[in-house]
Amino acid sequence: MLNHRFIKNVTIEWDRISNYSYLRRIPALQFEGSLEFNKNITFFVGENGTGKSTLLEAIAVAYGFNPEGGSRNYSFSTYDSHSELHNAIKLNKGFEKPGWSYFLRAESFYNVATKEEDYADVEHPSARYHEKSHGESFLALAQNSFRPHGLYLLDEPEAALSPQRQLTLLIEISRLAGQDAQFIIASHSPILLGVPDAQILSFDDGVIHECDYMETESYQVTEMFINNREYLLKRLLNE
Repeated sequence: MLNHRFIKNVTIEWDRISNYSYLRRIPALQFEGSLEFNKNITFFVGENGTGKSTLLEAIAVAYGFNPEGGSRNYSFSTYDSHSELHNAIKLNKGFEKPGWSYFLRAESFYNVATKEEDYADVEHPSARYHEKSHGESFLALAQNSFRPHGLYLLDEPEAALSPQRQLTLLIEISRLAGQDAQFIIASHSPILLGVPDAQILSFDDGVIHECDYMETESYQVTEMFINNREYLLKRLLNE
């Protein structure tokens, strides 16, 4: 594996953010110094609203990606939902540039698939993602767009995928990470989070901190439900 990262760390320059911005009310984002990426695969985990997707999106936009996703060649907007955080993001980049890069967002994948058709030409025919199921097209895009020595930012990629397809994506991520690719992924998936040799950064408890796989809430809740399904359902549904 490479001994550097395409993105080595990230710093937030808060003097570039409005004093009245909601971003100042997200505890996990109020970290001091820089947030370090020390593995080829980094996961952002945490409960909804803890800021993981907000930070991932800001990193992507600061790096030069279209806010709705796609490669750095994509330039379109159907709805501006991204925050101002990207204006305050300072990226410390590695000395090498990635040969490939992609920002994949589950919530705006339809728009990216539509734009992929618009960008197609004779030399670059469309993959016609809209002719596949959502999950099939999502995985096909990843398999078509992810290559070694690339940078890939993924926001909840499990949203469109069955557990079996998540395993397929896990294999792709692990394989490419071993071929000089860097992934930064916001995820709730206990399957994807199980990929070996990944850095897991939890946004829970108001402070971004590293944690082990089995310490993640995604793993603990899933394990508890599977092992105690009847008891939990009886207790939850009768309350």
